[in-house]
Amino acid sequence: MCAWYSAPSARGRGAARLAAATLVSGLVAAGVMAAAGPAAAEGAPQSPGGASATLGGLKTYGTAVIHDDGGDHQVSAGLFEMSVDGGGTLQTYCIDMHTPTQRDAKYHETPWSGTSLAANEDAGKIRWILRNSYPQVNDLAALATKAGVKNLTEQDAAAGTQVAIWRYSDGADVEAVGPEAEKLADYLEKSARDLPEPRASLTLDPPAVSGHPGERLGPVTVRTDASSVTLTPPAGAATSGVRIVGKDGKEITSAGNGSQVFFEVPEDTADGAATLTVQASTTVPVGRAFTSDSRSQTQILAGSSESTVSATARASWAAKGAIPALSAAKNCAAGGLDITAANKGDEPFTFELMGARHTVAAGATETVTIPLQEDQAYDFTITGPGGHGQRFTGVLDCETQGSPAGTAPRTLGDPSPATVGLPATDTNLADTGGTDSTPLIAVTGLSLLVLGATALSIVRKKRTIQD
Repeated sequence: MCAWYSAPSARGRGAARLAAATLVSGLVAAGVMAAAGPAAAEGAPQSPGGASATLGGLKTYGTAVIHDDGGDHQVSAGLFEMSVDGGGTLQTYCIDMHTPTQRDAKYHETPWSGTSLAANEDAGKIRWILRNSYPQVNDLAALATKAGVKNLTEQDAAAGTQVAIWRYSDGADVEAVGPEAEKLADYLEKSARDLPEPRASLTLDPPAVSGHPGERLGPVTVRTDASSVTLTPPAGAATSGVRIVGKDGKEITSAGNGSQVFFEVPEDTADGAATLTVQASTTVPVGRAFTSDSRSQTQILAGSSESTVSATARASWAAKGAIPALSAAKNCAAGGLDITAANKGDEPFTFELMGARHTVAAGATETVTIPLQEDQAYDFTITGPGGHGQRFTGVLDCETQGSPAGTAPRTLGDPSPATVGLPATDTNLADTGGTDSTPLIAVTGLSLLVLGATALSIVRKKRTIQD
């Protein structure tokens, strides 16, 4: 892991946060379920696109010491390695030093707006460090000369680079143990300049579209660094007649950066939806962030081989009524999840979300921000016309931790599916300030407390009998 600690008190604090987060997550899920009820749901893309990878572990590293109110903590500092889904390898540094990593955790490429970098004024300096140090600069002799040291090993270079990054990503008082690594860290910290966020390796904009049968639904614009991308038509396209076409209406199987693609839906097609998958092979730009929905610490890209990247876009269509196109993105600046609903139908689309009613007029688009707590798992389903739901799941991870989190990975139970959107009732919950779920939230909270007290009583009785 990026950093680990042996202090028992740190593990205790992690366990306390785990219990509190589990209780909060359970209460939120229960309240949401009461407000809306069950619905059939289809999973939505949780990543805007790019590379997805599995974390291996620290491959090249040295040692550093973190100084904080709890004392001095010796940690490992250096480069991680990830295996890309579909082929390829990534090298990363971490940008959340007190959060544990989880071996084999799944990561996906994420814009800075969905990470702690969103509110970090020094994010651009971190990218400068990545571009001007190891492994992007693999001439260690040249790097040593710039840093003013005689010899620089790969371990020193990795440790010094990680330490310099931590000073900007976490605002940490940290130094490398090795004198050469420490001098490199000082050089990188003092030399760093602001650089803009790199663009994604592959995205589709927007990730969801809608319309009527007989129309071309879109456009969906391809954004990529790859020379070309491969388009995989929706499942069942041969029988449904749904085609992926370009601006000229001709069916296409590949596209380039800036290309616009459309879903062509035959006029007699029944109401439904389809998903387009786009894939390419490219090197992921240095400085791209990678996050995990298993609360494994956020990483930032330091190097990439030729790797497989992918993205998806969803199209929905109906003959009449509201036709919402739904997508979601983490918004760390606002501390929540942005859910965007674009209604291309001829009637308003109304749904309830966290006790508030939202109406998107025909032909309009609205973005609703759902406030979430840090590290809170979310699992929302918004139900559209016909009872079909669009499900969004993930974890909000927007902040760096202020104290050591211990050696044990902080994991929560799997989030329960919860529906948060249905055709609206006559009561405007936003005006009343309450929801039908309020009694259930209270009952659930009391039930959890009773269960806890009962369990404690049983344990005490058992100990008395044994004594």
